[in-house]
Amino acid sequence: MDPAYSVIIFTSCSGAGYGLLIWLALARLTGAWEINPVVAIVACLVALALITTGLLSSTFHLGHPERAWRAFSQWRSSWLSREGVLAVLTYPAALVFTAGWVWNAISAPLMLAAACATLLLSLATVYSTSMIYASLKTIPRWCNGFVPPVYLVFSLASGGLLFALVLSASGMASMATMVLLLVVLLGAWLIKWYYWRFIDEQKVESTPGTATGLGHLGNVTQLESPHTSENYLLKEMGFQVARKHAGKLRRYALLLGMIAPAILFLAAGKADGALQVVTLIAALLTGFAGIVVERWLFFAEARHVVTLFYGRSL
Repeated sequence: MDPAYSVIIFTSCSGAGYGLLIWLALARLTGAWEINPVVAIVACLVALALITTGLLSSTFHLGHPERAWRAFSQWRSSWLSREGVLAVLTYPAALVFTAGWVWNAISAPLMLAAACATLLLSLATVYSTSMIYASLKTIPRWCNGFVPPVYLVFSLASGGLLFALVLSASGMASMATMVLLLVVLLGAWLIKWYYWRFIDEQKVESTPGTATGLGHLGNVTQLESPHTSENYLLKEMGFQVARKHAGKLRRYALLLGMIAPAILFLAAGKADGALQVVTLIAALLTGFAGIVVERWLFFAEARHVVTLFYGRSL
């Protein structure tokens, strides 16, 4: 598939925003970290800004962005519609959760309810985003059980990169906390590695015979290409990236998204003050760069079965 920048920004930014909200909600519900209220409000606003940026960028991939509101009407059958509905529902819960850190008018029970709602709605929205892709049987590299956990854990991992800065600003970035965030980050990339291994070894059942419905008559071969030049379908759904280049980009993603942040997290656990903040900012920048590369590959390595009509393999 064409790795459009709009969907890469959408999945990367919104995933990080929801992930940060999840960590903040967990902090409030469990009491594991005492976060400075002012820092918490800023963090919540940053999370909502990332989510909004991601959602707005997703509309630029549409042919008619002004008609995006119509996507909300098919929530009974469409994962994209469900994602939109859940994303909208997350805003009021998250705003109450944000205000509750300093506004005394919001009672403790209401704050806990807002934290629970923010946590559950954020998880549900990220899951719905993943199911938009995992439900597409016409794209074998997306239609598998790895996609939902990859999206969920990467949301926690990218949100964790931001949450580490929140903890540092609140004086709570201990070595134990850094190790916890590191475990989540390593877990995300481990699942991603298994996903890459799965799609590399995947045996696709779709063939020109199944695509045309003529397979029962014998071996279906293409006599002539439907088009003499590139068309929209091949550009949008048949984007090709060489295996050698994909392997190189995977290594870059692992280096930037996993190895560099892991080293920086461990260094931050032993540092304090301004040095710790600078180290965590470096971990955020490298980690997010790795996630962007991973998202680019997620789209670039996927091919639609329609390309079989043009003599290309999946």
